[in-house]
Amino acid sequence: MKITREDVLRVAELAHLELSEAEIEMFSRQLDSILTYAEKLNELDTSKVEPMAQVAPPAASGQAAAGTPLREDKLAPCEVAGEVLAGAPDASPPYFRVPRVIER
Repeated sequence: MKITREDVLRVAELAHLELSEAEIEMFSRQLDSILTYAEKLNELDTSKVEPMAQVAPPAASGQAAAGTPLREDKLAPCEVAGEVLAGAPDASPPYFRVPRVIER
């Protein structure tokens, strides 16, 4: 796959980046290399590979080190919100105003 200069400039614009000519050339080569590799991976036969919901399977029972143990998702109250808002200069619970960091 060939990445054009315009592709690199569009990605840079979306990421709010200003690139030099050398960076545009470098990122063009790097992105082209990445997408070429992804195309190569698409050639693999994955018809017999089971889809996965996550990369690391959970640990099997009785095997603590074999896999990633998962915890049950539980809703928990935020007990520090009051302390956080107390230190904010422009608080209006449960929010506070912060200075703008992106000027675009």
